[in-house]
Amino acid sequence: MKKQENPFHKFDSLTDFHRMFGLPTPKHPLISLINIEQMHYEPADLAGSLVMNFYKIAFKANLCGKARYGQHYYDFNEGGLVFTAPGQVFESPDGRATSGYMLLIHPDFLLSYELVKKIKQYGFFSYAANEALHLSDGERATIMSVFKIIDDELNGRINDFSQDVIVSQLDLLLTFSHRFYKRQFITRRAVNHELLQELDVILDAYFTNETALQQGIPTVQYLSDQLHLSPSYLSDMLRSLSGQNAQHLIHHKVVEKAKELLSTTTLSVAEIAYQLGFEHPQSFSRLFKLKTTLSPLEFKQSFN
Repeated sequence: MKKQENPFHKFDSLTDFHRMFGLPTPKHPLISLINIEQMHYEPADLAGSLVMNFYKIAFKANLCGKARYGQHYYDFNEGGLVFTAPGQVFESPDGRATSGYMLLIHPDFLLSYELVKKIKQYGFFSYAANEALHLSDGERATIMSVFKIIDDELNGRINDFSQDVIVSQLDLLLTFSHRFYKRQFITRRAVNHELLQELDVILDAYFTNETALQQGIPTVQYLSDQLHLSPSYLSDMLRSLSGQNAQHLIHHKVVEKAKELLSTTTLSVAEIAYQLGFEHPQSFSRLFKLKTTLSPLEFKQSFN
């Protein structure tokens, strides 16, 4: 008998979410700030995965998943933020006690505001749960002050200015979050440099073992899977260390390997292209010239 897969629990509206977790009807149909301690549910009722059609920004006081380097932890203990974009799948809560706040924003709440486009540019909405933002005491106070303004607006008398005020606070919240993530990449620099070294080993092995010949050019998804990171976090981490994202790093490695093969072997340009994972030699030539200003053939002839 085929094993039954765990069901998906899809929430199309904030009202549905509130009802499932035993919460009062939201004060506004498109945005809600929830005290996590007030959520009531049976884990068995939520077995499986959750999908929400709205943004979630959750502050958890007992956030786990700190980065470790040697015998030392490089993250703070004052809790942190987890971000989820609409349509993302994540595991349902396990019922363990936690405290904090959960801000839910339906995309329609941002319509007619510049933030509806800007929010999609923040990569941390695609980070995995173990890549959460760990906050210092000062950063926590800053985030909580923004939450309080939003909470005051939702619990006060909603008027023509309420949405403008809340959207401006959301913009501020995301700007602070982006700033604090930049800080986290710096405080995790020792850990991230180890990951960068590991990434170099993975790429070397990929080409040395002729995996590229069989599977094509390595993808960002492949590298992130090898490092147990989300693609967005990997690219943002690399950008903070080197100014280049994961795709740029892959292209750099491809070109460096191509230079080695062009200068030390008798392989033709087409053979090298296939060995590096290119389906068409022309694509390889375009990338090589873009990065070096020389065609592969011109580069090869310079060593003869």
